[in-house]
Amino acid sequence: MAYDLIVIGTGPGGYVCAIRAAQLGLKVAVVEKRKTHGGTCLNVGCIPSKALLHASEMFELAGHDFAPLGIVIGKPQLDLPAMMKHKADTVAANVNGVGFLLKKNKVDSFTGTGSIPAPGKVVVTDGEGKATTLESKNIVIATGSEVAALPGVTIDEKIVVSSTGALELDRVPQKLVVVGAGVIGLELGSVWRRLGTQVTVVEFLDRILPGLDNEVARQFQRTLDKQGFAFHLGHKVTKVETAGAGAKVTIEPAAGGDAKTLDADVVLIAIGRRPNTDGLGLEQIGVAMERGRVVIDDHFATNVPGIYAIGDVVRGPMLAHKAEDEGVAAAEILAGQHGHVNYNAIPSVVYTQPEIAAVGKTEEELKAAGVDYRVGKFPFTANGRARAMRHSDGFVKILADAKDDHVLGVHIIGAGAGELIGEAVLLMEFGGSAEDLARTCHAHPTMSEAVKEAALGVDKRSIHI
Repeated sequence: MAYDLIVIGTGPGGYVCAIRAAQLGLKVAVVEKRKTHGGTCLNVGCIPSKALLHASEMFELAGHDFAPLGIVIGKPQLDLPAMMKHKADTVAANVNGVGFLLKKNKVDSFTGTGSIPAPGKVVVTDGEGKATTLESKNIVIATGSEVAALPGVTIDEKIVVSSTGALELDRVPQKLVVVGAGVIGLELGSVWRRLGTQVTVVEFLDRILPGLDNEVARQFQRTLDKQGFAFHLGHKVTKVETAGAGAKVTIEPAAGGDAKTLDADVVLIAIGRRPNTDGLGLEQIGVAMERGRVVIDDHFATNVPGIYAIGDVVRGPMLAHKAEDEGVAAAEILAGQHGHVNYNAIPSVVYTQPEIAAVGKTEEELKAAGVDYRVGKFPFTANGRARAMRHSDGFVKILADAKDDHVLGVHIIGAGAGELIGEAVLLMEFGGSAEDLARTCHAHPTMSEAVKEAALGVDKRSIHI
């Protein structure tokens, strides 16, 4: 069977690439090892975690935040199986939707593990070992990433779990130890903390959320402290021993010092993710790799003609929306158009409460690069809508070039930050200035007014502080 394009992997990058290529008239097939499309994101990542984050937030609101609003109810009762059904229903709706879209766009689907024995050929091996050989002018590798292992620690998805297991717990653990203070660890830790778990986070670095703006990370840690999180920063895990229905986690200071032991019902390993390229046969056909990632040029092409790669297997942040944009760009390039991704305008979001969202450079990055910049900042405590909703934690911070005022970065911590960041991304995509944003009318009363006020603050003329 011959195609113009075969995409291996149907996560956000892969299925979007396939659909866009089909829209442009290419004959397209996809290869997926799971029985359902959507990759890690839709099946065991972004979508199910957001379902549980929302449900657990509603549970906490009902238990603690309704009374000040004049809503009097009894103590809410947790029905964990029903909450998990909500998660499963959400996943099913999304993955089935992707399957429908692929069929609608006449993309052929093959279920099995894909490998590339030679340029232009893809072998699909199903669960029973039957192999089918496909031919294509072009192949896009979109196989995503998998959980990074902690050396010496075995993940059994019962007591010692990855993010996948943390989404499937059949009981609320009394004590959860999270190894890693990145996005995944803090999001999933938030879910179980809201449902009654005592959460302790162990992080090798001396801060949480490495890579995000330091000021945002510091305020967020203070907020998590108030919510009941416990942190051991600057510590490493040296041993995890399971015993009966729980585990003992041995930690010690990263700089050296006395060890201590933490008791846990569940241990979540969340130290990051690694590119998922095993079994593709890339080394055998000479595809260049660097630290586990596929090396590509500005057009997503590898050093082997006809083989391309996008998403988590290539350079850049491991984000679903980054993979989607790369999928569209790669498809358009293969169809003879001029696909492009602006890597300076890719947002990132932490879906906790409050949320964190960012796009562009941090202050630390600008200082390191010697860039002269100005800062505008506005707190949600001074925002009328935030006060009305009792969501006044956090702030908006805008970083603009001191010479020409174009926006270099925007950082938001607050309720709905993931939605608020959209206008900042659009502004930066069009090379806009803080003045452009400051002179744009924002509806009142809305949380988005804080974004405008932060833009006004770059020129030290915020109105409401």
